[in-house]
Amino acid sequence: MTSSQTVEAIRRTPRRKERPEPVTHTVVRRDIEGTELGSVDLEPSIFGIEPNEAVLHQVVTAQLAAARSGTQSTKTRAQVRGGGAKPYRQKGTGRARQGSTRAPQWVGGGVALGPKPRDYRQRTPKKMVRLALHSALSDRAAAGRVAVVDAWSWDEPKTKSALAALAALGLSGKVLVVLDDGDGLADRSFANLQEIQTTIHSELAAYDVLRNDWVVFTDATLPGGEFEELVIEVIDEDTGDVLVIDEVVDTASGTETELQEAEFTETDAGTPDVEQAP
Repeated sequence: MTSSQTVEAIRRTPRRKERPEPVTHTVVRRDIEGTELGSVDLEPSIFGIEPNEAVLHQVVTAQLAAARSGTQSTKTRAQVRGGGAKPYRQKGTGRARQGSTRAPQWVGGGVALGPKPRDYRQRTPKKMVRLALHSALSDRAAAGRVAVVDAWSWDEPKTKSALAALAALGLSGKVLVVLDDGDGLADRSFANLQEIQTTIHSELAAYDVLRNDWVVFTDATLPGGEFEELVIEVIDEDTGDVLVIDEVVDTASGTETELQEAEFTETDAGTPDVEQAP
C-alpha cells in the first residue's frame, strides 16, 4: 500500500467525537419550608455529561410516537355501504364509464390509500434511552434547574401546602416532581396545579424532563444517590446509659438526611447492650 493509499484509508476511517469529562454539579438540599439542609453533589455520569442532541431527538421522537393510539381508520370502497348497482349504462351517455357510486372519486365513496390502525412504536436500544435521559438531566443541571428536597412530609393532601412548598423552594414555571412509590399524598397535593407534572422515579423519561423548566427530586428518588445508615453511640456520663442515634448519610456528599433516636437500655460500661429502634 502506497503512502497516498494509507492517507486515504485514514481519512475514510470514522472518527468518534471526543466528549469532555463529566462535570460535578452541586445543588442545595432543602426541606419543604425552604430551610437549607446542606448541599448534594449530583452524580457526574448522570447530571454532568455533554448532552447528545442526536440521541435526544431520536429517543424523544420514539417516545412521542409510542404515545400515539394509532386507532385512526378509513373505509375503502369495499367497506362503504351501497354502490352495488351500476349508476348508468356503459355506453351512449357521453360520460365516463362508472361501475359503482362508492368509488374514491364519488362523493360518499371509499377512501383510497387512507390510514388504517397501526402501531407507531419504534424500537429504541436501552442504552440510547438511558443516554437520552442522562443528557436531559445534564442539561437541566447545567442550567441550575435541578432541586433536591429531603421529603414531602405532609400529613394530608392539600393544594395550599403544595403551593407554599413551591414558593419556599423558589420554583416557578413548569415543574416536574419526581415521586417515590409511597408519595401518594404529594401526588394528590400537586394534582390540581396545571403547571406541575408528577411522575414516578421508575418512569422518568427524557421527554418529561425537556418539557419542564425544573426537575425536583427527593432523597429517595435522586438518581445516583447512595445512602447508608450510620449508627452513633453516645454514653451519658452521669448515668452510664448508651444512647444510639441512627443517621442516614449521603455517601456522595456526606450530608445528613434523617435523624432518629433509637431505644436505649441501661448497661454496664464494659459490655454495652444496645437495642436499635425498628
